[in-house]
Amino acid sequence: MDLNPPFERVLELVKQVLSLPDELRGHAERVVRFYTGIVGLLNAQNVLGCALGLHPDESGGFMSSVITVSAFPAMGGNAKLVVASLAGSAADRPDEGMRPLNLPCGAGFLAEKIRRAPAPGAPPEGSDTAPEGTVWQGTVAVTGPGARDIVVLQLVTSAVDLADSYRDVLLGVAHTLSFTDPLLTEAADNSNRQGSGAAAAIESDFG
Repeated sequence: MDLNPPFERVLELVKQVLSLPDELRGHAERVVRFYTGIVGLLNAQNVLGCALGLHPDESGGFMSSVITVSAFPAMGGNAKLVVASLAGSAADRPDEGMRPLNLPCGAGFLAEKIRRAPAPGAPPEGSDTAPEGTVWQGTVAVTGPGARDIVVLQLVTSAVDLADSYRDVLLGVAHTLSFTDPLLTEAADNSNRQGSGAAAAIESDFG
């Protein structure tokens, strides 16, 4: 999901909605309002990236999931101490769905729970209350060496019965997390390649 869509793209989307026939315009407007509301909510919660998943189920339909990556400044400025403290307390509370993690990028913890959440769709006729559903929510928090922010990965799905599988997905993503800028790594690799061979030898000989 693009959390910072260019103004031109938003304007073009509005034009497309306004050009739709009357019988379709109302539905499209609700979808656009829902999208802009979600983007505003995610931006307000320091979300850096968001991906939506649709997965086929056994009945021929689809299950949905949402994974987000957020960053929050640590209280006191020492993110490593905050995460270490939470990871330590997680070891004492496995019954609450918390456990410490030792990830390639550093120490962290996993927290998971099943909770009620707003569900897609219009309220039942005669009711102003939004529909609710049950979701599984998994959260991984971690920080890297020298980092001031705590990075939070969160996966939410309505497929509560498949929580074990979604937990594996979340942990798999967490194990790929790195605090190394891939562009800097690529630049260093290119520099090393350019610094070898005949050209490098001539440059070395002549300073």
